[in-house]
Amino acid sequence: MPQMTLAILFLIFTSIAFAEDEAEQLPPLDPAYEGIHGMVLMNKNSTIFASHMPLFQKPHDYQIVYKLSVKDVNLAQLVKHNELVTIKPEKFNLQRMIRGEKLVLKADVYTGHFERDGDLVYEGMMIELDEQLFVRPLTELSAASNIQEYSAVPYNSKSGRLYIHHIQQAPSYDHILHVDIEASCPTKFATSSSVAKENEILYKLINCGTMKPLYYETQDFAGRAGH
Repeated sequence: MPQMTLAILFLIFTSIAFAEDEAEQLPPLDPAYEGIHGMVLMNKNSTIFASHMPLFQKPHDYQIVYKLSVKDVNLAQLVKHNELVTIKPEKFNLQRMIRGEKLVLKADVYTGHFERDGDLVYEGMMIELDEQLFVRPLTELSAASNIQEYSAVPYNSKSGRLYIHHIQQAPSYDHILHVDIEASCPTKFATSSSVAKENEILYKLINCGTMKPLYYETQDFAGRAGH
């Protein structure tokens, strides 16, 4: 057998063995994170984001935001023209999102909150989670405070950022907005209470440039109990 052929075969087998070793290094998925993990869909221009709708307890105790790959113009238009769009995927293990995997999920799509009298628009639509942008556990949270902290999360935009609130112990809130950063934009600031009204938060960020509120939720973080 020619030496070149042997060399190519050696590289192929080495690559396969390396890939198998990498796969074996990942711990098995924790079955405690198996469940129905609702998400809110949001848009800025042609980009659509999905945010896991977290709770304080397993299997929902993670803030996770992904960028979607959207090929269905109907879904893009639905998100663009409605204030709140949520999805109810079939059961899956949330640790796959925590690890940053690319996922294709079969989900029912609602206008409004799928657990609060939302209207079913599409049944069994395929949702493609393309890129993890943000992940944060809700396992060791600071006490409820009027000092609010946000993460400025970049994506494939020259100046735009997602501003994502760090949920605290109850009472707190989940908040995501889009900011076209044009000046110094604070990521930590004081509000009048631990659950500030959205208008007050937007006023605190008034020097940040053009803002688009995407999602604001308080009900799920009023206490330890969840839906």
